[in-house]
Amino acid sequence: MANIIYAPEEYPLNHPCSVFLAGSIDMGKAFDWQQALCDSLNGYDIVLLNPRRKSWDASWEQSIDNPLFAEQVNWELDALEHATCIVMHLASGSKAPISLLELGLFANSQKIIISCAPDFWRHGNVEIVCSRYNIPLYSSVSELERILKTRFEKQLQKTNPLS
Repeated sequence: MANIIYAPEEYPLNHPCSVFLAGSIDMGKAFDWQQALCDSLNGYDIVLLNPRRKSWDASWEQSIDNPLFAEQVNWELDALEHATCIVMHLASGSKAPISLLELGLFANSQKIIISCAPDFWRHGNVEIVCSRYNIPLYSSVSELERILKTRFEKQLQKTNPLS
């Protein structure tokens, strides 16, 4: 079974296949594509690092002086650094400013794959960054799911071979 870790829970640092689920959240307003991807990968031996905090409160002051907010941001940055793969989805109708920041921080890491809706408000910028840094770019979460399963086929051993 997949080990799904939600911010700010602790996660294993040495798992050979850990995936950070970066992308559109928009303070909880974007479709929960992270959970859909977690559900589809549930039968695999993988660690999924989901930044969608179950106890998120959009009224938190976004300040380094707010311990809950600082905990969230630091958890995300640490998880991005430790993950063996970063999967990012930029959805239609979302702004995803933090995801764009994360793309800039990790574009040169060689561990990102991205899906970006063709009508995402900064699709052209995302295309150029992906082209420059040789980042695979797709247009849907279902493509990400397929690519992720293929990319980690040897590492993602089904926990139940009969399933």
